[in-house]
Amino acid sequence: MAPAPPAPRTLSGVLIAESLCVGSELSGVPLRVTSIQRIAVGDATADQPRHWTLLHFRAPDDAAGQLAEALASCLAPTGGWYVDYSTTTETYVVFADRVFRYARGDAATRAEVEAYARSVGVPETQLDWGD
Repeated sequence: MAPAPPAPRTLSGVLIAESLCVGSELSGVPLRVTSIQRIAVGDATADQPRHWTLLHFRAPDDAAGQLAEALASCLAPTGGWYVDYSTTTETYVVFADRVFRYARGDAATRAEVEAYARSVGVPETQLDWGD
């Protein structure tokens, strides 16, 4: 009997539903929503609502680039929004029309992404993505 093939590697992340542009559509990417959560946000900016809907998701690792491009075209350009997710080896942080990708644990590149995030209005307390 042949051994079972290895399980496909998956990425995981969180999408804030309110970060999507009105009229945008995220499609053609094999996402699986694993949970949906509604939270009150104490550090929302003036451009962000006080309640967020968090969509925790998974997708195949090999869809990471396709997902980043799709999200970059769907996210609102104002309000300090981003989506982050990680594969087994890399972290992706996606803003409207801008994608960052770096090796997990790369502190220097993370600092560059944080600087960009601040420049587009992300508050310090929201620079909390994992590596």
